[in-house]
This record gives sequence, C-alpha cells and structure tokens, in this order.
Amino acid sequence: MIRIAIPNKGALSEDAVALIKEAGYRCGRTGRELSAVDTAHDIEFIYLRPRDIAVYVSQGIIDIGVTGRDLNLDAAEPAFEALALGFGRSSFRYAVPNESDLTPDTLHGKRIACSYGNIVRRDLEGRGIRDAKVVPLDGAVEISVSLGIADAIADVVESGQTLRDAGLKTVGDAVMESEAVVVAKSEAALSLPSVAVFLRRIGGIVRAREYAMIEYDAPKTRQDEFAALTPGIGGPTVSQLINPEWVAIKAMLKKKGANDVIDRLHEMGAKGIVLSEIKTCRL
Repeated sequence: MIRIAIPNKGALSEDAVALIKEAGYRCGRTGRELSAVDTAHDIEFIYLRPRDIAVYVSQGIIDIGVTGRDLNLDAAEPAFEALALGFGRSSFRYAVPNESDLTPDTLHGKRIACSYGNIVRRDLEGRGIRDAKVVPLDGAVEISVSLGIADAIADVVESGQTLRDAGLKTVGDAVMESEAVVVAKSEAALSLPSVAVFLRRIGGIVRAREYAMIEYDAPKTRQDEFAALTPGIGGPTVSQLINPEWVAIKAMLKKKGANDVIDRLHEMGAKGIVLSEIKTCRL
C-alpha cells in the first residue's frame, strides 16, 4: 500500500480532494480523520498540514504528496516536484511601504518579515545580500512593517489587495511562481506502479483542463485551410458529410484563445461550431 499526503484544510485541500476524486479515487473523510483508505487501489491518503508534507515526502515516510511549490521549496530538504496541478497559483514577492524606494537588491542591513525563511535566505544570498535580518512570522506578515518590526516583507501574493490595504507595494520581479504540485522523494520514486498510474490519471485531468474539443462543418474545397486553423494534436479528424461539398472537422483546441478561433471559423464560413469540455486525456 502506498501513502499519499493531502493538505488537511483550506482551498488547497478542497481542490486537491476534488481532483483526486475526479480521477476515480476514494479519499474523502466524514470528519477530522487523519487518513482515508482506498482499498480498491491499495492507497492510504493521509491528511497533513501543507507545510509538513514536503518534510514527510523528502524523508520517504510518505510516497508522494500534494502541496504548494512555495511550501516545498521552503523546506530544509525540498522534495522532487513531479507534476504541477494548475490551481492554487500565486507569486512570491517582496513588498515595501508605498513611500519607500527599497528594492530586492537594496535590502542590505534591512529587516525582512516572512513565513518562508529558507526561500528568502536563499534568494538574498543569490543577490549577494548577507547582512539582512530575516524576521520569522507564522502569518499576517503585512502588518509587521506598520508595527515597526520590519522594513520589508516577503510573502505569497495572489490579488495583492491585502498588501494594498496595509499600505505596501510589491517591488522587483517575482522570486518564484507557485501553484499546487505533486512531490516525491526522488524521480526514482515515481516508478512504483501505483504512483505511476496515479500521476497519469491526475495528469490527464490537469492537461484536459487546458483543452476543449471543437467540432464544425466546413466547405470541402477549403478543408486544408480550416484544418490549419485547428490542427489539433496530431492533426484534426476530417469526415465526409452526406453533402459531398462539406466535411466535418474535429480537433482538440487550447481553451486560451478559443473564442478568437471560433470567431475566425465563423468568418471563414464554418457552420455548426461546437466547443465541448474534455474531462481527461492522454497526449
């Protein structure tokens, strides 16, 4: 039986559980149980604090786990990132008071409040800054500047509204882009059959969320022109209609920009254009 760690609370937990259930696994719990066993797949799902998951996985106690990239990289020994899941996205940024002219490269001798000390220390070292003081906090770092215990902060940023409310602004480029990820002790750990199947199932759903299936009818004399606009993965499916002058074309299409493609197909004379969701896929 393999062990898979899931965040025990918050949006990260909710999205992870929904994804795993969609892949056909039983990982739900009725209360605050610490684990759930899927006997059909010989898997024990263990609910842990998101920050602790990388620790258990990197030490080989848990086979794989779902956590945030930021939390994994902040661990003393980060685990191997096996798969990005596309949700829980945020940026790790430095922020300073609105009136300040500090930047990430001018933090020499400054106090930086954060909940991600290892990420910040590594980044500062990479910038050649060795005299800054990292002020460790367990949360609500935005208020630390106004309370006088820090000159700047470093934290994950989603909309940035909390920073603005605290009179702060982000400076410099993002230190890193974060999202939910599957981590393992090493790349070799992914060869376990149950782990490999789990990753294929989850990966198929994650990739499918980026695509849709487009179907439409087009004049046969221009089918190559239409096919070039919707090439699909290895080429579109083209089928002859009863009307000898028309063909049906079907292909996978990236969701991003799909409406522009639909508009172009319509302008070119396509009929019966339909865009459908894809639940899972293998590319």
